[in-house]
Amino acid sequence: MAVSWVERIASFLRSPSQFLSSTTAEVFLVELLREQRDDRVTYDVKLIMLSPLCEHPMLLCPSACVGEETSLELMSVFSHCPAKHAEFRCQLLLTLTTVLVSTCCVSTHSHASRDFLELLLQLVQDTSYDPHGDVPSALRSTRAAACECLRELEACSPGLLSPHLELLNGLRQQENPRHHQALSGLYAVVLRNGVHLLARQTGAGPESLKALLGGNAVVAWDAEPDSAALINRDAPLPSVLVPVGAAPTFQTGPECKELRSVLSSLLEESYLLTPLSQAALLHALIEIVAMVSGVSPAIFKAQLLRLLGTSKVCLFHATLLMKAAFTDSLFSAEDEAFVLKRLVALCQHPLMSTAAKLFYTDCLLHFPENRPIGGADGEEALPVLLTPRLAAALVPTVFNDPATMLARLNVAALVYLEEEEGEEHGKEEDVRGGAGGGPTYLWDHLKLLLHVAEQGGDRGGVVTFFRVAFLFLCHFSHVERYAADLRRRLCGLYLRHTRLAPHILNLADRAQDGPVEPGWAVALLRSLQGAVVTAGASLSGVSLPDLHWHLRVLARVAEEGQISQGSTVDFLFAVTSTASRNGDWRLGSDALAVCRHLLAHPGLDALLCPLADVLQHMACHHGDTDIQDHARLYYTLLTTLSQEKLGGVLSGGATKEGRQDKKRSLTSIVAESQDLTSALTVHKARTPVFQLVAQDRLGGLSGSTGTRDDDSAGTGPGVPDADVLSSYRSQLCGSSTASEISLSYELRYLDASGPGFDQLFSIRLHFEPSDGRYAELSDVCVPRLFRERATPPSSPPPPPTVTLTLSPRAPYPGTLRCSAVFTTQDELTWHSALPDVHVAFRQMFKPLPVPASWGPAVQLRAFEQLWDEFCSSEESGGGEDPSPDRASSLFCSQLGEAALEALVEKHFAPYRVADPCDEVGHKVLLFLPPRSHMLLKISPQEDAVQFNMATDNWRLLPHVNDFLRTVTGWETQNGVDS
Repeated sequence: MAVSWVERIASFLRSPSQFLSSTTAEVFLVELLREQRDDRVTYDVKLIMLSPLCEHPMLLCPSACVGEETSLELMSVFSHCPAKHAEFRCQLLLTLTTVLVSTCCVSTHSHASRDFLELLLQLVQDTSYDPHGDVPSALRSTRAAACECLRELEACSPGLLSPHLELLNGLRQQENPRHHQALSGLYAVVLRNGVHLLARQTGAGPESLKALLGGNAVVAWDAEPDSAALINRDAPLPSVLVPVGAAPTFQTGPECKELRSVLSSLLEESYLLTPLSQAALLHALIEIVAMVSGVSPAIFKAQLLRLLGTSKVCLFHATLLMKAAFTDSLFSAEDEAFVLKRLVALCQHPLMSTAAKLFYTDCLLHFPENRPIGGADGEEALPVLLTPRLAAALVPTVFNDPATMLARLNVAALVYLEEEEGEEHGKEEDVRGGAGGGPTYLWDHLKLLLHVAEQGGDRGGVVTFFRVAFLFLCHFSHVERYAADLRRRLCGLYLRHTRLAPHILNLADRAQDGPVEPGWAVALLRSLQGAVVTAGASLSGVSLPDLHWHLRVLARVAEEGQISQGSTVDFLFAVTSTASRNGDWRLGSDALAVCRHLLAHPGLDALLCPLADVLQHMACHHGDTDIQDHARLYYTLLTTLSQEKLGGVLSGGATKEGRQDKKRSLTSIVAESQDLTSALTVHKARTPVFQLVAQDRLGGLSGSTGTRDDDSAGTGPGVPDADVLSSYRSQLCGSSTASEISLSYELRYLDASGPGFDQLFSIRLHFEPSDGRYAELSDVCVPRLFRERATPPSSPPPPPTVTLTLSPRAPYPGTLRCSAVFTTQDELTWHSALPDVHVAFRQMFKPLPVPASWGPAVQLRAFEQLWDEFCSSEESGGGEDPSPDRASSLFCSQLGEAALEALVEKHFAPYRVADPCDEVGHKVLLFLPPRSHMLLKISPQEDAVQFNMATDNWRLLPHVNDFLRTVTGWETQNGVDS
């Protein structure tokens, strides 16, 4: 029975609609509740059976009546459950809360919700247990769960627990530290909601506040069911901090000593809470003080020193919220200056994570000032006290990661713009605190990134340069010397690397749409046109890939009506005259794209004759029939239609509002059979349909195979010590499979794929290695891929397996960009991008590729000789070593003996070299294609485990270090906050 119910619950959670097609929600709910009352069912199975009610409460309880009956049944189960089954009792409380809230039983004041609230309050007050026994552990867990359920009920029905503030306050004060945090957070939320409701109530005064703090009714709606303070409790209360001026104000005068005493007590004990709980508590207390006029914000003064010295992001954020709410009522000018300096220091602190640094940098641009000067809400602006000298530490450098560099560049640019008036009077001060011009440093920084892109930097460096260039233009495009120089340098960059044309054109598009000086993008495109025409004057020296990019750039230039296109047509005629006969379909398609934009150009009248000559030449002499037909069509349109009609034809019949004209349009040139057109078109999927999933967690261990024998194999023929390495290297040079790794993946559907892709056929996978780290991969064909049904008549077939054989050019991790072309059941062809396949460093590992006849003894000699060679070359300083890349290193970790053995067995077993003389340590030899080695000697010491490393490629050490940190749990051992 237990196994059957586990399978049924799993089937329901996979697809509720599919599961309920064979039964009804009412029948399934009755069966669930009946099994909960059955004593023969174990509590582990009962715990699993609560999942449907937690995940889909409205599906099983569609009405408040059903929800109330279900809750009463579950409360009966709770009352008969022994206290020792704490996990089940806690989950049962959470299930009850979910059902009551989802079915609106709490907001309608049902009997079930009243009984449940009384049950929770009884559990919270239950302190009659021995703190040193076994049962108290279960009771403590149940009390903590009850606190969380009360907090959820209060959040969903504000004011529900307001009559119990005195009870909750008493429990909070007498509670041990184990539950103090939960009760403090619950009390703060209830107090905040109660004060907020009083502030919205007309005629509420000091007596109402005293009654709120001293309330101790049975349940909220029993006390005053029609009280105005408890109206609209079924909706969460908005935060009073956004915006501050719209916060309701509760006028109490000086008579609120009780409230001040409670707030002081909460603040004094706040240091006992975790940072996240402290931040939530402070947020609630800030809102209370902002609403009650009789409580001065100075109540937080004693906590400021501790809060300003913290490195926790959540606490500093709470401090900034406090400053936004109270400004100079709490923070003096000296405090504000200190907070700003602290914020600048945290933006660059080396122990801060990148995400934290970016958060602090954003806080600089939205800093709540004591004296706000203009600026709309949410608009980026520098604080008045942020001087150029103070911001000098935030200037970007090439050592910053891209996100940090962009954030710092934005701050530095705003600092300069604030000081721009001083520059005009000859008093310009650099953001670094010296002379030399505000934007001069930023311009030099941009040129340095440009130099990296010119020297063939990686994709990340190129993308960073263009992002920095766009941000620089947003701030300084009005400075003509920078704008003109950047245009010139971008043209030079394009001529050196035509493959960067998409980035340059994208920069032009974003500059046209963004806050860049009008006309800069058009000037860039005009400069690109001149550079292309000049560079292509002699087509004999232009390669075919460069010619493709030249035509695509000219197609984008032709979209601008302000740019004359005479030189473009001349370039087109030269291209079609010399390159048409080769029949290159792609080149012809690029040329036709330029012609199509020229047909819609406002200056078409001046281009009529030369453009007609180009199209006529392509129609008669191009080697591809399809290109000839398209050129003939364009020539016919050019010579028979007016410019107005030609624009309407090329725009696809679109109206002025951009909607497709449903009337009869283009009927003479559009195919009559739309079905045929759809069948002949490769459609593009909007989202990925499937993905490649590694078959095992260790990735390369399953696919990376070597030729070594097991330890039980024979020792093989004797190999002299002097000949081991020479013999190994000679056979390595003659082996083609040693430099390859095989990785196995399963082809699986993604959850976001639509229902039209349930059956796929003739799947062709295409892979593009990034960064040039792997040799080109051939396409992989998969016959079919079917989506698994929720309740199949038989066991579903296993997903297709794809094996990729990679030939690394360098022993480093990389990425494979994937795409696929496939056919669906309706015979349509689709193209879809797949999620990238990331080749991890551990997937590069292979055992030593030695002959099969070598036994463990010979492999051990090879290990020792390689170790001596790598280490001796480093000790000699590399003066006589022909390969200076060799290096050694040491990694230490605190691992027990059992943990070390488990780690070696799990991660290094296939690569371990047996040594009968070494009873303690382990020797591991990793071969990383194409020709690199990593040797490890793992030995336990008194206080740590040492991983001694030797390699012939020192660039592998950071990757090995990260791998060892991961498998040994180094971050957890050393308390590093991720």
